Amino acid sequence: MDTTERPRSHAPGPRPPLRPAGLVLSCHPGPVAAVTVLAVALAVSSGPGGGRRALVAGAVLTGQLSVGWCNDAFDARRDAEAARPGKPVARGAVRPGVVWGAAFTALFLCVVLSFACGGAAGAAHLTGVAAAWAYNLRLKETVLSWLPYAIGFGSLPCLVALSLPGNPWPAWWAVAAGALLGVAAHLADVLPDIEADLRAGVRGLPQRLGPARTRLLLPLPLVASTAVLVMGPTGVPGGRDVVVLSGGTLCAVAVATACAGPRPARAWRKAALAGAVAVAAADVALLVTRGPGIA
Repeated sequence: MDTTERPRSHAPGPRPPLRPAGLVLSCHPGPVAAVTVLAVALAVSSGPGGGRRALVAGAVLTGQLSVGWCNDAFDARRDAEAARPGKPVARGAVRPGVVWGAAFTALFLCVVLSFACGGAAGAAHLTGVAAAWAYNLRLKETVLSWLPYAIGFGSLPCLVALSLPGNPWPAWWAVAAGALLGVAAHLADVLPDIEADLRAGVRGLPQRLGPARTRLLLPLPLVASTAVLVMGPTGVPGGRDVVVLSGGTLCAVAVATACAGPRPARAWRKAALAGAVAVAAADVALLVTRGPGIA
């Protein structure tokens, strides 16, 4: 029997009401919603076709659900040993077998919906989903932990573009910007848990770098993504683009300054994260507004 179930074995009464909520919470609903909304916004801005948009939304949603459930089910024992809050599987609110079943069901639906967008679109998206599963099962503990995020986020413009009539290839700058945003998302996602991960033996790239150097690195892929989005489509940035790029660079400098030193104050850490979020939001907005030229 899984050790995460033993503390609940003496109190089976409250478990059934917690299962639906536990299953929902164990999918990582925040990231699932954020990535799905980004994909839908790209699909809407890239061209017409309500049916196409619905298929893109369904493919991305089910793919993200499968990844989130796989993550919590696979890490249940480690999360229980670390007493991590906010982990329904680890605290016994839902059984690992139920979450694994949900993960594989969502993965099956993702395969069907992805290929309904087109053969090339489905292959591109499923490459990103497979990379995310590889991260959960192995790569998160290696120096290549950033790679699945880059592949996964880079696959979103591919799915959107290849689902258009004629299956056009996505613009290089859209894929590059997506990949850079993925690397930044990885650094930001892991940053709060680096010390706990190290105690648990997880040694991905951010854990090897440590909290201070990860905070310093975080702005770089964000600013690089901004530069790609500003320069890529036209090669010559306009006045508004220059303002956006300059603002992102200034935020990066502010983040680097706030993170100076081995143990910056808590207030500075929050300011640094807020600056990174601001640059990421600007990058996402730029990517969406560039949607019509994505293919």
